Amino acid sequence: MSGLKILRYGAWAAVAALAVASGVLVYQQTASGPDNSALIDPIATIGGPFELVSGDGTTVTDKDLADRPKVMFFGFTFCPDVCPTTLAEVQGWIQKLGPDADKLHYAFVTVDPERDTPAVIRDYVAAFDDRILALSGSREQVDAMTKAYRVYAKKVPLDDGDYTMDHSAAVFLMNKDNKFVGTIAYGEAEETAMAKLKRLIANAGS
Repeated sequence: MSGLKILRYGAWAAVAALAVASGVLVYQQTASGPDNSALIDPIATIGGPFELVSGDGTTVTDKDLADRPKVMFFGFTFCPDVCPTTLAEVQGWIQKLGPDADKLHYAFVTVDPERDTPAVIRDYVAAFDDRILALSGSREQVDAMTKAYRVYAKKVPLDDGDYTMDHSAAVFLMNKDNKFVGTIAYGEAEETAMAKLKRLIANAGS
């Protein structure tokens, strides 16, 4: 295993440990019924207002996405494995949801705005599904959002003088009020992920 992969796995483990230590449970067993249909109460410390730039150069804020729950992933276009794999999974979820897919917003937010300009990330995401909103912005805008969402992102120098990015690998699930209600872990079983998305849709009006 390369040193970079060891660093990446260590970072993911640290993020997971922080979530557990903070008591962030993705979905809870409830006494109201056996189907585990309820989402957790929103976690106020994750998420919040943001202002970024879409692939066509339009400013996008949290208010522009306030009509539906949101499925959000943070990554970068030079990502060798996690990001394309996750985007392919999101594409598959959208297809399996069928007409219900349009009841959610989907967004891929870069953690590497220096290389991922709006046009670059737009073309990258377009290869998966045009319903996934590609978001970039200034370094300050991206840093403000990753801080609000408690997203781990760190530049890692490479031997050739270039760099890669270590970052949180989970998909964030946000309700219509842009409050955090859970995650889908990297590599999580499709059946479990689909159940979470269907609950997110079902709870949209509650």
